[in-house]
Amino acid sequence: MDIAVLDKLRAVVGPANVLGGVDLGPYVVEGRTPEAALFPGSVDEVRAVVEIAAGAGVPVVPWGGGTAAAVGTPASRAGLVLGLSRLSRLLEHEPGDLTVTLEAGMTMAALQSALRARGQWLSLDPPDAERATIGGVIAANASGPRRHLYGTARDLLIGVTVITGEGVVVRGGGKVVKNVAGYDLPKLFVGSHGTLGVIVGVTVKLRPLPDEERLVAIAFDRSKDAGAAARAVMASDLIPSALELVDAEASRPLRLAVGPGGCALIVGFDGVADQVEWQCTEVGRITRPLGGHDVQPLPAATWTRLASAARDAFDSPAAVMRLVVLPAAVVEAMEQGASAARQRGLGSAWSCHAGVGVVTAVLASRGAPPEPGPIASVLQDWRALARAGGGHATLDWAPLAVKAAVPVWDDAGAAGRIMQRLKASLDPHNILNPGRFVAGI
Repeated sequence: MDIAVLDKLRAVVGPANVLGGVDLGPYVVEGRTPEAALFPGSVDEVRAVVEIAAGAGVPVVPWGGGTAAAVGTPASRAGLVLGLSRLSRLLEHEPGDLTVTLEAGMTMAALQSALRARGQWLSLDPPDAERATIGGVIAANASGPRRHLYGTARDLLIGVTVITGEGVVVRGGGKVVKNVAGYDLPKLFVGSHGTLGVIVGVTVKLRPLPDEERLVAIAFDRSKDAGAAARAVMASDLIPSALELVDAEASRPLRLAVGPGGCALIVGFDGVADQVEWQCTEVGRITRPLGGHDVQPLPAATWTRLASAARDAFDSPAAVMRLVVLPAAVVEAMEQGASAARQRGLGSAWSCHAGVGVVTAVLASRGAPPEPGPIASVLQDWRALARAGGGHATLDWAPLAVKAAVPVWDDAGAAGRIMQRLKASLDPHNILNPGRFVAGI
């Protein structure tokens, strides 16, 4: 990077808020070291940084907590990390309207703590809440087990402030839930992985804290029985906030006793205490005739471990893939995917949001580090399974050699061409996470 450009950036954010050299270690992604990391302290400073970078043609990587930094296609060239940790204020909380406006760098843990003090919460539970920021969660569309009842960021975001690739401040949506004028611009940036704009502020809708919340696990000797039980729960009068399936490998980090070939159905309930108590009893009655046994309550801490159960099954995963299939096809995808891994001498761990068909599959070697070839072959089989199940697959994490053989993103089809036009409109200089997302945007 030209030293004159770096001097301009230092003048905007202050020399103390620019990192270089060995201090860039935490921001190295897939072997690529940025040229500098900057931490603006205001929306106007973010705008100025992006404007300077656009003028110089320097790539910009928006950075919240870094929890999803390795997701996507690797950047083709080094650039700037634009850290948002200094933009972490809660700006406006309206308990009566059940809305909150905050800066994008506030962590999920800090936000939930502030809301809890006033009897409310944001019904998103992504992994690693201590690091994950609200802006990063929206940019990655990250969520956890409670998405079964409460949905994802797309369902909760009602307003957004974004800096485009030309350094223009764009505001969309509003501060109230009933806001229906014009295009739903905020949804455009959900799951865009920082390629369309830098999210600097958001307004989201909240919910009152439930009186009680519980999590129960039911063990099954066969995964097919667990799948049938999940369908029975969805067809019943129960209203679970979470409905998860974890195989034997993913059960171990949760300290659940599940035998080989078995599966655990984990169900969450919240609401009025008497209602929660009844539902916990009723789920045992519904699942028992289908082969369920060892119904056990789980400690509250399990909620935070549930979203990463499959990843935590192995110390050193070889790859992580997310499959989206029809809910009725999740068990078949898990069984056939595990078989494909075994045929190549690899282990796997599986967990899924059973009610919405989102499956996390983790591949690992039980011996020496595996070669890229067998890993890529299994991942290609898994992607084929997802397509056969009516969906698609995304490679959430893998070594660079594997990413070179297996595309990170599935074919976007006509939607990819639309995304390319949006990218050209919002980031005409192609500086925001260039090439990271679908269709090469």
